[in-house]
Amino acid sequence: MPWILLVLAGLFEIGWAVGLASCHGFTRFWPSVGTVGSMMVSGVLLGLAAKSLPIGTAYAVWTGIGAAGTVICGILFLKEPATAMRLVSVALILAGVIGLKAA
Repeated sequence: MPWILLVLAGLFEIGWAVGLASCHGFTRFWPSVGTVGSMMVSGVLLGLAAKSLPIGTAYAVWTGIGAAGTVICGILFLKEPATAMRLVSVALILAGVIGLKAA
């Protein structure tokens, strides 16, 4: 169960990171509400997962999911460049997350 909470926390981290692009510096009300809500849910779920998982592993996996997912969403939805270096970097992040899960 803590791993499920951690993955959900990572997905909400992607939500708030991508949400930052649509709230324009918190000047748009509803996108800002969604972004702040995602921040809160992500933090709470991380805290719950960290009750059972080592904090170093939980935090690294959370940020890895968030970083890789945000880059992928940026490429797919925000027309950010999909250069070879960016894709290799995302693969390295994912390899690190998988390694931490396996350790």
